[in-house]
Amino acid sequence: AGRKVYVAGSVGPTGKSLTLASDASDPAFRQYGFDDFVEAYREEMEALVRGGADLILLETCFDALNAKAAIYALDLLGNPLPLIVSATVSDRSGRTLTGQTLEAFYRSVEHAPTLCAFGINCALGAGMMAPLVSETAGFAGHAVSFYPNAGIPDELGRYNDSPDAMAAVIRGLAERGLLNIVGGCCGTTPEHIKAIAGAVKGLKPRRWTPRERLTVSGLEAFPIDRSRNFTNIGERTNVAGSRKFASLVAEDNYDEALRIAAAQIEGGASVIDINMDDPMVDSSEKMRTFLRHISGEPAIARAAVMIDSSHWDTILEGLKNTPGKCIVNSISLKEGEEEFIRKARTIHALGGAMVVMAFDEEGQAVTFARKIQICERSYRLLTAAGIPPLDIVFDVNVLSIGTGIDEHARFGVDFIEAVRWVKGNLPGALTSGGISNLSFAFRGNNPVREAMHSVFLYHAVKAGLDMAIVNPQMLQIYDDIEPGLRQAVEDVVFDTDKDATSRLVSLASSMVSSGERPAAQAVEQKDADPEERLKTALVKGLSQNLKEDTLECLEKLGSAVAVIEGPLMSGMEKVGELFGDGRMFLPQVVKSARVMREAVAVLEPFMERDGSSSDKPKFLIATVQGDVHDIGKNITAIVLTCSGFEVTDLGVMVPASTLLDKAVEIGADIIGVSGLITPSLHRMEEICREMSARGMDVPLFVGGAAASAVHTAVKLAPLYPNVHYGPDASASAVMAKRYMQDPAGFMAAEAAQQERLRALRAAG
Repeated sequence: AGRKVYVAGSVGPTGKSLTLASDASDPAFRQYGFDDFVEAYREEMEALVRGGADLILLETCFDALNAKAAIYALDLLGNPLPLIVSATVSDRSGRTLTGQTLEAFYRSVEHAPTLCAFGINCALGAGMMAPLVSETAGFAGHAVSFYPNAGIPDELGRYNDSPDAMAAVIRGLAERGLLNIVGGCCGTTPEHIKAIAGAVKGLKPRRWTPRERLTVSGLEAFPIDRSRNFTNIGERTNVAGSRKFASLVAEDNYDEALRIAAAQIEGGASVIDINMDDPMVDSSEKMRTFLRHISGEPAIARAAVMIDSSHWDTILEGLKNTPGKCIVNSISLKEGEEEFIRKARTIHALGGAMVVMAFDEEGQAVTFARKIQICERSYRLLTAAGIPPLDIVFDVNVLSIGTGIDEHARFGVDFIEAVRWVKGNLPGALTSGGISNLSFAFRGNNPVREAMHSVFLYHAVKAGLDMAIVNPQMLQIYDDIEPGLRQAVEDVVFDTDKDATSRLVSLASSMVSSGERPAAQAVEQKDADPEERLKTALVKGLSQNLKEDTLECLEKLGSAVAVIEGPLMSGMEKVGELFGDGRMFLPQVVKSARVMREAVAVLEPFMERDGSSSDKPKFLIATVQGDVHDIGKNITAIVLTCSGFEVTDLGVMVPASTLLDKAVEIGADIIGVSGLITPSLHRMEEICREMSARGMDVPLFVGGAAASAVHTAVKLAPLYPNVHYGPDASASAVMAKRYMQDPAGFMAAEAAQQERLRALRAAG
């Protein structure tokens, strides 16, 4: 028809996740690694390119780390095609399945060299996603695409948004200048697409501007914005800077190590510096393991990461296990220009910004002249190599002052003036520094060190310092520092006279060292009822005092079963409620499940003493035939395992006969099936018919995005009466526990509920 048509090669998210743990008992375990994903994506995209695709469409993305692997794979092809990245959200909160906000996800992938559009697809209907489109248009420095579902499937799996209704919503967004590319996803038909095309015909597409600042991300996005003060980078997750953290890492005590990271964030850090360069450990393995543990801790994962190492392999391991937009610390010219550029390009290709140290082939810059010379040369080389200036962060070397050595006297003021020069002469580049180096001469005297850090930062930020690695718990408000101490510190920082250091040393000698400040402690609940404490620990995923609280509940309630059926199951019900409302994300659910497992482990010896069966009930789980989605199923399996079930997972695309044969073979107490797409509902009906034909009476739990309580009651229960709907992982675990405790009572209550739903459905 005289119209130019392009073909997009569609690349999906896969059914696996690099960010979410595959095993609740081992948060660091992943079934596949980053390089496995890269190879799979490379093979797929190479075929699409050879087949004649005009562009690559990376769509329905729920895990930014998966998407980063795909982007890297496309880059490796050598002559990559234009790329569109489209995320999908898990609910109206606008977060992906891994808990990232849309902006955090975008910041993770905006480095893609051929990215021409970013947007949202699938998930919800156009009306419900409209606010998310508006949000995306506000931060995206690329074209915005939008192709929603035709609403949310009803109880029978039907999409009910009409072509006109969808077209009206999309036109409204386009009229506001928010869109560039539009279309439809699940449930849409040629009529929907025709109506949408007609609705936006003649409207002006959205205009956008390139990014103006570096924005890093974890689960959330954090702009490096001096108008909001400098960005604090927590330093205590560094084996070189914290003996306690180094000891915990060496012992593989990651629970305690994570608490140190959490304390940094509670203290004001929006980025945490992670360094594993201890000669007694494998720094690459420790970096990978710790980052994977972090991904299951939302309170920590919300922050961005600085990957800090002098080992290139460790830096690569960090980049390949960080879902968000991170910063690498560091690279420099000390190995020559060729190696410097190679490393910079690799960091950029893997989605990282980079700290550039003021080092070159001759060594570290200690004077103002050498600092600015190396920075200017580095900037010229990097920008010529295609590194955006906003991804370049110069560290002009914070060195120790107050040492009594004359050559060190100007180290403080030279750093501040070099920062001022970089901000005035290297457009777009940022500045950083490791502040603790400044006060090494006063180790052991924390009041003096805190004053030195605070005074130095006050003046460095005024000169243009964008970020700093510092323990936020060792900072004071500038005006609150005792005036005499503040003046003595400023005299040393600015080298006002030859006696400045002597005055500060004399003042420091008269002060009593306070030692290290304790890390932030968990909120005490000593006055709370032990059952409430245990429930709160489960909901918040806190393992501190868990054993003591569990045993206190055991003493009060009299039996291990009563503790499980009482506060523990009540906590899991609350987790399910919060998750269902979008106030809790999958990593938090997994964390709660681990706490549940730990509490059950405490109780198991007492269950045997009380005469309770030590045999775990058997739960068989699978994704139905024709459906490859398994994220929700995997989370359900984890929660069930942590709730005391022996789970057999058959994976995806499982035929009914295979499922039921296996159930008989292992003597399954409960069977669970999951499905995300509408055809999966028909597979569930087939399973129900087959179970009835075989004369089985094992309860069948159905779940996943395609399933619903009404569909289960109206379509499935008449085919097999012992079928039940589990809305999410936590609810399914609670239901399974209740069934095992009282099968007849559970089935009677479920049957009554299903009858009510059928009556309501019949009544319209």
